[in-house]
Amino acid sequence: MKLALVYALLALVATAFNIATQDLVVRIYSGPFPVAVALIVGTGVGLVVKYVLDKRYIFRFRARNAVHDSQTFALYTAMGLATTCIFWGFELGFDYLFETKTMRYAGGVIGLVIGYFAKYYLDKRYVFRTDNA
Repeated sequence: MKLALVYALLALVATAFNIATQDLVVRIYSGPFPVAVALIVGTGVGLVVKYVLDKRYIFRFRARNAVHDSQTFALYTAMGLATTCIFWGFELGFDYLFETKTMRYAGGVIGLVIGYFAKYYLDKRYVFRTDNA
């Protein structure tokens, strides 16, 4: 139960970084496709924050060296592709349906919660396996 609570708290931190980054990008970026650019940049920031937090506090993973850490991050990113589709689907779906920034972010948060739930099991099984350490 403690692990679930810590995971939820860390997911909340990563979600806050993601959504805050998106909001910042939308405010300062004036080029084409601002929502898409914000979504991509926010996802990247959230991914790095979540990786660092998961690696240290959830899975207590220690890479052997920089190459091993890079390989682990690449696998972590690959496992996140499907969950990113869930997240983006909810965020863009809410944006399309409701046409407000608040509801777009609400969809993003819902998608992130669902995605993070699935991602925990993918990471536990494929990324941070004890034989991978």
